Amino acid sequence: MSTVVLLFYQTFVVAAARKAAKIDYPQVYAEKAQEDASLEAKKFNCAQRAHQNTLESIPIIYLTTAIGSVRHPKLAAGFLAAWSVLRVFYTRGYATGDPKKRAFGARFGFLAQFGLMGTAFAVTGSSLRAYLQI
Repeated sequence: MSTVVLLFYQTFVVAAARKAAKIDYPQVYAEKAQEDASLEAKKFNCAQRAHQNTLESIPIIYLTTAIGSVRHPKLAAGFLAAWSVLRVFYTRGYATGDPKKRAFGARFGFLAQFGLMGTAFAVTGSSLRAYLQI
């Protein structure tokens, strides 16, 4: 459920930034000229990009969590919760309009993501060894 809360949070951040920048639907991003003329448009683009990046990552996060939780449910849940919280920091930093401010959430979020990958590989590796009777 942490990722559901995260995605709702990001949706609200993007909606508020869209309103502040006066970017009408269905325009997905502010045009370069709009961004150059307005810090609010830049903030909108950054908030939108943070949300989009999370949506791009979610399938990997869900898959590695599902696989890893087969044998390591508490560890996988912990890594997923950490990733979700760190994505909030990532979004808050990015939505300032300065993409460099996303670095804290990005760096430590990758550690949580690698943790999820590790639990998934541990499960699939041990299952493969058992299947091959190595």
